Amino acid sequence: MRFLADLMSQVRNEGEKICEGGGDKAIENQHNKKRLTARERIELLVDPKTFFELGVYAAYGMYEEWGGAPAAGVITGLARIHTRMVMIIANDATVKAGAFFPMTSKKVIRAQNIAIENRIPTIYLVDSAGVFLPLQEDVFPDTDDFGRVFRNNAVMSALGIPQIAAIMGMCVAGGGYLPVMCDHVLMTDGSGLFLAGPALVQAAIGQKISAEELGGAAMHASISGTVDFREPDDPACLARIRSIVEKWGYRRQSPWDRKKPIEPAMAGEEIYGIYDSSPARPYDMKEILARVLDGSRFDEYKPEYGKTLICGYGRIGGFAIGIVANQKIHAHQTDHEGQKRVEFGGVIYTESAEKAARFIMDCNQNLIPLIFFHDVNGFMVGRDAEWSGIIKAGAKMVNAVSNSVVPKITVIVGGSFGAGHYAMCGKAFDPRFVFAWPTARYAVMSGDSAAGTLVEIKVKQLERGGKQLSEEEKKELYEATKRTYDEQTDPRYGAARLWIDKIIDPIETRDAITQALEAAALNPDVPEFKVGVLQT
Repeated sequence: MRFLADLMSQVRNEGEKICEGGGDKAIENQHNKKRLTARERIELLVDPKTFFELGVYAAYGMYEEWGGAPAAGVITGLARIHTRMVMIIANDATVKAGAFFPMTSKKVIRAQNIAIENRIPTIYLVDSAGVFLPLQEDVFPDTDDFGRVFRNNAVMSALGIPQIAAIMGMCVAGGGYLPVMCDHVLMTDGSGLFLAGPALVQAAIGQKISAEELGGAAMHASISGTVDFREPDDPACLARIRSIVEKWGYRRQSPWDRKKPIEPAMAGEEIYGIYDSSPARPYDMKEILARVLDGSRFDEYKPEYGKTLICGYGRIGGFAIGIVANQKIHAHQTDHEGQKRVEFGGVIYTESAEKAARFIMDCNQNLIPLIFFHDVNGFMVGRDAEWSGIIKAGAKMVNAVSNSVVPKITVIVGGSFGAGHYAMCGKAFDPRFVFAWPTARYAVMSGDSAAGTLVEIKVKQLERGGKQLSEEEKKELYEATKRTYDEQTDPRYGAARLWIDKIIDPIETRDAITQALEAAALNPDVPEFKVGVLQT
C-alpha cells in the first residue's frame, strides 16, 4: 500500500513541476507583455475545476540538449464551458515562445484525433512562434507532423465539429492557417497574425513595415476581415469565447445507455491495499473492479471458463459498459481431454481468448462500450498451448477488438506485454483513451525477460569472437541491460511519447473512465459491426 501511494506522490510532484512550464522568469516575461500564461487562460475560460488535462508528460525527458520542452510546450485536455464539454489546445508561450517541437505537433494532433473520434468541440488558444527551426526536419513533412494539424482543422469542420481559435500572442508562418480554418477567429490587441514577420518580409521583398501594420488585430479586424472578434486583452477574449459557446445548439445524443450514477459500495482508497505488482502475491482483479463499478455490481460472463480473463457487464458513472480484464489469480482449468491444469494469472490461454472474442462481439451487437483493464504477461506458449489453437483463438480476439465499433477505453494497471497488449486493445487498436496507473509497464516483454534474452545473445556473440565473460561481467551486463529496459517500460516513458494519454491515480480510475465515456457520448454515429473472416 505504501509503495503505490509513494509512487503516486512522485508522479504528482513531477506533474506539478511540469506545469510550471518555462519557469518563473518566462512567466514574468509573459506577464510583462500584458498576457496571461496558458494555464491562467484555461482557468479563466472553463467552468471551475472541470479541466481534465491530457498529455502532461508529453516530451518528458526529451529535448534536454535544447533545455527541455515541459508538456511539449502545449496544454491539452477536456473541460466544460457552461457545462458543455470541449477540448482545449493552448500553446504555452513560456516554453520556447510556444514553438512547435516534434512532440508538440504530435500532441496537438492527438488532441484533435480525440476530438474527431468523439465529436468534441475544440478551442485553440494560440500563442506560438511557429516551428522550432533546429528540429524542423522532424516537425514539418510527415502525416503526424505540423501540416496534419491544418488538415485536421478542415476535416473537423466538415464533420460539423465546432472550432474556435483565439490568437493571444504570435501566430506566424504556416501556423497562421490554424485559426483561420476554424469557425470563429478572435484576436487580442498586441497580437500578430502573418505568414511572414517584418524581418522576413524585408529580407524577401525589401518592404519595411511594422508588425502591427503587417498583421495586428486592428488591421485584421478592419482591413483583411480575417478576425471575427477583436478584443482588448486576454480576459475579454476568454469571456467572449464563453459567450459564444453558451449559445450553441444541441446535437443528437449517442445510443449508449446511461442511468443515474451510483457510488461503488466499496471505497476506492482500498485499491492501494489490494494491488500488488509482485508475481509472488497475485491479487484479485475483481476486487479492483468492485471499487470502480457503480454499486460494485458486476454481471460476470462465463465465470467458470477461461478464468484468466474476466469479462462482464456493469456501469461506471451511470454508463452501461462491458469489461475485459486480466485476472492475476492462478486458476484451475479442465481441458477437452479431462486433464486438469493450473493456469497462470495474467496469461491469456485459448479458452480465455475465445471467451473474450465472443464477449467483445456481444458488446458490439448490443451497443455497449468496452473498458479494458491490462495486467497481462502475454499469450500462453508451449506445446499444449499450440496444440489447443492458441494462435487461432488470439487471432479471433484481435479481430474482434480491431473491428469493434463501440467506444473502447484502455486502463493499464500493471504489465502490458507483447501480443497480450495488442489483444487487450493497446494503442494501435484505436482506444478512444489510454490511461495508465503509475505501476504500469509497457513493452514487448518484461525487463527481466528482455535482459535475460539480450544478455544471452550478447554472450554468444562474444564467445564466437573468442571472448569469455566471467560470471561477474555477465551480471554487470544483465543489470545494465535491465536498467535500460526498465526505463523504457516505465509509464512516463510511454506518456512522453503519447502512447498513454494520462497517468492517473488508481483511486481516480472511475472518474477518468467517466470523463472518457462522457466524451464518447458526444458522437452519435455508430458504423455497422463486421468482423470479416474468423478462424474457427
